[in-house]
Amino acid sequence: MRRRMRIVARLLVLAGLASAAQARGADAGADPPAGAVPLWPGGAPGALGKSAADVPTITVYPAARGSSGPTAAVVVCPGGGYGMLAGHEGEPIARWLNTLGVTGVVVKYRLGPAYHHPVMLGDAQRAIRTVRASAKQWNVDPRRVGILGFSAGGHLAATASTQFDVGDPNAADPIDRQSSRPDVSVLVYPVITMTDPHTHQGSRRNLLGDKPTPEQIDAMSAEKRVTKDTPSAFIFHTADDQAVPVENAMLYAAALRKNGVPFELHVYEHGRHGVGLAQDDPVLKSWPGLCAEWLRGKGFGMRATR
Repeated sequence: MRRRMRIVARLLVLAGLASAAQARGADAGADPPAGAVPLWPGGAPGALGKSAADVPTITVYPAARGSSGPTAAVVVCPGGGYGMLAGHEGEPIARWLNTLGVTGVVVKYRLGPAYHHPVMLGDAQRAIRTVRASAKQWNVDPRRVGILGFSAGGHLAATASTQFDVGDPNAADPIDRQSSRPDVSVLVYPVITMTDPHTHQGSRRNLLGDKPTPEQIDAMSAEKRVTKDTPSAFIFHTADDQAVPVENAMLYAAALRKNGVPFELHVYEHGRHGVGLAQDDPVLKSWPGLCAEWLRGKGFGMRATR
């Protein structure tokens, strides 16, 4: 019975009842829900069933509480070619963000071939909106909500950074009133383009199906959707990545530069795809530190102790 009551309480939080709790005098800064909770407690739009694969969720890893006020938050999108989710690009990344004083929010988005665009983007946008709607309860600053993605998750993060909206102020659901624009993005060996010859074929197939139209390919090539309003980005890739060509990162960086959007691009000479935090690689393991300094410069996280 107690377990059922805890589950119901978690669902109510994500259903957008935070404002009612505040009206009753609830304390700001309550703990985030424990474990994975559905992004849409009543069922996700376009769901094909009720199995775990049909229920997008987020898992919140709160940063340690301090005296400096609300923390920044980063939504984490694991990679996996839009066909699976790589575990080493989920929870370990959120835990790493915690060491920076940042709340990590891992999103389990729906996957192909059962699902196609725009389902994945809708899941990522809902995650960003949910963090902002729950900011007071989770001790998060709604003006510092970023997104971080690996490989196909990097494409999802880039898509969320180039296809966003300010929210619907008249929506019945308070979550839908929030902006889906991330304040910063971190793209790790990202898939960016859907166009040949540099796209990742598996990601394109899972995202757009076996026979995407030229219009779909163009619309989902993130480098073609960058504007001056695209958030700044940290980008990490390796020059000899055999799965996702480095041209993906370079195309996005070039588009950011063309539109006057700040970015930091790190291309390492050697390194395989999918290294995650790369703690076992004597060279690539430096990228998280570079990213941490960049995030701190953007107001995300605590300054390093010297």
